[in-house]
Amino acid sequence: MVQPLLTDVGLPLEQPVLVFTVAMAVFLVGPLLVKRLGQPGIVGVVLFGAAIGPDALEFVSHSDAIVLLGEVGLIYLLFTVGLELDMQGFKEAPENAAIFGLTSFGLPFVVGAAVVYAVLGLNLWAALLLASVFASHTLLAYPIVNRLGVTKNRAVAAVFGGILFTDTLALIVLAIVTGAVGGDLTPWLFARVGLSLVVLFGAALFVLPPVSRRFFQTFSEESYFEFLFVMVAIFATASLAELLELAPILGAFIAGIALNRQIPEGGTLMNRIEFVGNAFFIPFFLLHVGMFVDPTVILDGLETLWIAAVITGIMFATKWAAAWLVAAVQDYTPTERTVIFGLSTGQAAAALAITLIGYDLGLFGAAVLNAVVLMLVVTAVLSPWLTERSATALALERDVAGDDGTKDPTILLPLSHDADLQRRLVELALVIKGDRSAEPIHVLTVVQPDRDDDATEREIAAVTEDLEKLAAEGSAAEVPVETEARVNHNVASGIVQGAVEVQADQIVMGWDAARSFRHRIFGSIIDQVLEGTNRPVLVSRLGHPINTTRRIHVVVPIGVDHHEGFYEAVHLVKHLAATLGAELNVIVVDGSAHQFEHLFELVDEEAAAEFESIDGWARLIPRLEAATDDDDLIVALSPRRGDVGWRPELEGLPAQLAELPPASFIAIHPRRGKPEYDRQYLRFK
Repeated sequence: MVQPLLTDVGLPLEQPVLVFTVAMAVFLVGPLLVKRLGQPGIVGVVLFGAAIGPDALEFVSHSDAIVLLGEVGLIYLLFTVGLELDMQGFKEAPENAAIFGLTSFGLPFVVGAAVVYAVLGLNLWAALLLASVFASHTLLAYPIVNRLGVTKNRAVAAVFGGILFTDTLALIVLAIVTGAVGGDLTPWLFARVGLSLVVLFGAALFVLPPVSRRFFQTFSEESYFEFLFVMVAIFATASLAELLELAPILGAFIAGIALNRQIPEGGTLMNRIEFVGNAFFIPFFLLHVGMFVDPTVILDGLETLWIAAVITGIMFATKWAAAWLVAAVQDYTPTERTVIFGLSTGQAAAALAITLIGYDLGLFGAAVLNAVVLMLVVTAVLSPWLTERSATALALERDVAGDDGTKDPTILLPLSHDADLQRRLVELALVIKGDRSAEPIHVLTVVQPDRDDDATEREIAAVTEDLEKLAAEGSAAEVPVETEARVNHNVASGIVQGAVEVQADQIVMGWDAARSFRHRIFGSIIDQVLEGTNRPVLVSRLGHPINTTRRIHVVVPIGVDHHEGFYEAVHLVKHLAATLGAELNVIVVDGSAHQFEHLFELVDEEAAAEFESIDGWARLIPRLEAATDDDDLIVALSPRRGDVGWRPELEGLPAQLAELPPASFIAIHPRRGKPEYDRQYLRFK
């Protein structure tokens, strides 16, 4: 049986298992080798794909399976781009993406079409179609900016949002040229394209978010179900785009935008999405692009080289001019200008697909097709190379300048035996951490000793088993989690001592309102912790998955701005809003909304907020009842009894909030005694 099998193995390889093995080896070896040469890792996958492909060594067949996975990888790549888009920044300044997108497409398209028409002698429709190929762009270098952590930079965000304009315009040009060549250039053609875009955007942005929120609320206990739901959402939206005769990558990008607020940074689900994409789907796309490359085109004669030189030169020159113009208008730094130039020069399978359509229509000859393939090779190397260097410089500038103003917090998470409460608290801690995961989350359970030592040991064993499961969830999100089960007759004392030992920046506790109405505020344990520590304590009651939060209502008592932990608490609130992509509504009780708007702006974290003031605590609950929905989160800045900003009404506030439609609220008790610590969160130290 073995000998016939061996004789069937020939070149190029077509056996699925062997092809898959070679692909995995390329994904592993290619990046490692080229990194030693100072090149970005993704270049290695493209070059290895070209080397082993059917037009070079003919080691692996460019089979239907690789084509399928390559197209899936491109769709997945565009989805992650939409998912990483800074929606708060995009919402505040959509003109940044529009300016970049229209300039980055318009300048190369107009100049490119004129040069191609005049120099290469193509007819008008062929010149327009070829210009649209290099006027758009594919974010080949996206894995680089994602790895370096600069996806939230204003210039990078503009490139991400700009792809919505460049790809849409390229598809419109394709539809117009196809209709003109086929004799179908009528007003109905423009109406059909416009209607298709309206249907796609409407379905993705108005149907997908509520469906996803409902799903996450119902099935949040099984994280792999959440991942499978996301996969269905991606490809269902991409399929809808294809049915509407639009590019599926546009549908995937819109799906990413639609789910952007449902999948916060630093969470387990986001980590799984990035891991699967970076390890599997996106490398298959890069391999697919590489296997399209035909190294023999260099030997086809001067015509191919001449066309390739013209279109590649036009593309780089006009993309640089567009980057320079946008940077001048938007006041970007030279480093940001180079980053957007590197990102916008990437060309890949989408460009090749448009070229193949032009070839099938008879607009392009073989020389043009091969020239575009050669252009893909050049951009596949230069775009990541440029982006790697400029994005690294951008990351260093950010670290030196401290643009984000954030500190990686060490969080202590005291947990009870309630499994649902445990999971929600871990989700909250992961959102607070965001993508800042160097410092661990310390998960602690305090066991009160029993007279029977065996019973105490059994209790510790059961607690330890539960803690290990939570540690595994943190590991899935690539956030270090350290667990401890300690024995102490006084649970509150054990928690306070644990916070001192791990030097916690924050203590995050859960509250079950039904169990503690008989106690002063939250119950004896939480109240004792508040009295025993000066650290910030977040007491939360989370009735819905934190990632489905749409709005955060912040209750601010007058005088709390004089508390020494005020700015740290405000930073935490704004960080939650930015990470969740939630709207922020600040309600000032008995104070000036304008004053607190100014104070919030002083804090070094970007989050848009609306401010209002009400007279008297009696109006607070009716105002919240009218303004809140089930997916909202209420956050109260609540100083401890006797501290600056404390009001007697704060004692009964948690019980009142527990009765409101939003089943979720957080009471933030600010740090006290360290005003110098608080000032680090200000924009102007």
